[in-house]
Amino acid sequence: MPCPARELSVRFRVGTSPRIVSDELWDLVEPLLPLRERRFRHPGLKPLPDRDVLCGILYVLHTGIQWEYLPKDLGFGSGMSCWRRLRDWNEAGVWQRLHEILLAELNAAARLDWSRCVVDSSHVRALKGGSTRPPSPVYRGRAGSKHHLITDGHGTPLAVLLTGGNRNDVTQLLPLLDAIPPARGRVGHPRRKPETLFADRGYDHDIYRGQVRARGIVPAIARRGTLHGTGLATYRWVVERTFAWLHGFRRLRNRWERRADIHEAFLKLACCLITHRQLGVSCRP
Repeated sequence: MPCPARELSVRFRVGTSPRIVSDELWDLVEPLLPLRERRFRHPGLKPLPDRDVLCGILYVLHTGIQWEYLPKDLGFGSGMSCWRRLRDWNEAGVWQRLHEILLAELNAAARLDWSRCVVDSSHVRALKGGSTRPPSPVYRGRAGSKHHLITDGHGTPLAVLLTGGNRNDVTQLLPLLDAIPPARGRVGHPRRKPETLFADRGYDHDIYRGQVRARGIVPAIARRGTLHGTGLATYRWVVERTFAWLHGFRRLRNRWERRADIHEAFLKLACCLITHRQLGVSCRP
């Protein structure tokens, strides 16, 4: 079976412009990147262009390749250079601001479905350990993490959180609602509150239902002990599809990073790419 990373590498070599970042996406990202101070007395080597480094980061995200095996002949630089730039950009809040800009564009085009939102979680194995990876009962006590996701009615990611694999889903319900950024782009106050919240039986708790109602949101949460076929899956399937999109990025299928902030950076960047696709603009080569 051919290696996906090798196939993608060949595709980059054949093209005249080995880019994995489209011009439309780069026009949104470039103004958000922090400026690096120039050293006059000891300038050292000239830093790689930010766009080339972002191409290397996306190459790792798409293929799941290890940082040290990042092909240098493609012009991405070393894996550690890309790793450090990803860390710095995440600390500067680049991906969070990019996500807010993309949501504003979707909201301006009336392509966000605020009539409902859907929450769910997905467990991933933490193969190298690290923080936020306590033993999980899903994998017989092996280390793992959870991706907690909330989407609009179309499946567009609104917010994502990373926790340990043993964290109960319902404990992240309110933090997910609080993490929804204000969606600008239309006349009036920015919107960040959907009308209805759909969730499966893992979120069945009357206390949390009351707290959701107190926020002006109608909870539509399946109850334990009831028969399947309540009809809620008609609306909840979109979050499962979004998880399939997220885990289509090979780097997110398992957690290889010991540091939680690096894995979270990949997670937020993947949400930005999915949101960008919802605008009808391709982010991949």
